[in-house]
Amino acid sequence: MNHSIVNQPSVPLWITHEACLRHDMGPGHPECPARLSAIEDRLRASGLMDLFQRQCAPQASREQLLRVHGAGHVEATYGGPHIIDGDTEQTEHTLEAALHAAGAVVAGVERVLAGEARFAFCAVRPPGHHAEADRAMGFCFFNNAAVGAAHALSRGLERIALIDFDVHYGNGSADIFRHDPRVWLYSTYQQRLYPHWRGAPECAHLVDAPLPAGAGSEAFRHAVTTHWLPALETQRPELILVSAGFDAHADDPLADLHLGHDDYHWVGTLLRDVAAACGHQRVVATLEGGYDLRALARSVEAFVQPFAGL
Repeated sequence: MNHSIVNQPSVPLWITHEACLRHDMGPGHPECPARLSAIEDRLRASGLMDLFQRQCAPQASREQLLRVHGAGHVEATYGGPHIIDGDTEQTEHTLEAALHAAGAVVAGVERVLAGEARFAFCAVRPPGHHAEADRAMGFCFFNNAAVGAAHALSRGLERIALIDFDVHYGNGSADIFRHDPRVWLYSTYQQRLYPHWRGAPECAHLVDAPLPAGAGSEAFRHAVTTHWLPALETQRPELILVSAGFDAHADDPLADLHLGHDDYHWVGTLLRDVAAACGHQRVVATLEGGYDLRALARSVEAFVQPFAGL
């Protein structure tokens, strides 16, 4: 391997860990290990994976988790398998996977802050954006993006943009940061869908752009351009974190926003350009939803292409 090339900042990072394949909530569950396999198979087949430097995700430490989660929640998760709710179960391998999933985002933040990369994609599971300060829910155990944001704050950053285009609102991220204006949460999501977020107009740094069922590409792009961009221009974030959920795709079985993979290429290009305009070119994305395997893989491919120069 030519390290003089790999270590150039223009080379994007792919951060993952094999433990994320072992977390399994049972046959037929949409949040399944095959999600990661489908993504990697697609990127290998297209040759796109060859453009990434791979990194093994470390485990998040208790200290890093406790920056965003209560001690009771952390200790309960360390306590072993148990049922959270009708959709979410901690099994034998969940803790290990969740620790690496959160640790991946911390590692990505470290690499971009060090100037060793401009973009990192954390191909990890379980997802995280529904995990609140004191409870797991909605397939999520630790809030991976929030752990990464808190780590960046501990490194002295004061303006962080947390972008969330998952079809379900990131209630966990809002719960954790709604009283911390150093982190602005930018969201598009389908209205009247789990977790039934009703908004928080008193929190100006929660930039919501709810969309009705069936909204489609034009409405999504208009919402991003109208709601997100002016706020991003005002905030001028020092770091962009992305809760990258792809379940707004037209083929996804859990929602009805009817986006296409070209919309994910578009939003990836937009975020790359915003980061460049802010003068830092630091973007770290972590996988959230997306449950049709073919649509998920194609959408991730489309989203990361702009960061690989495609």
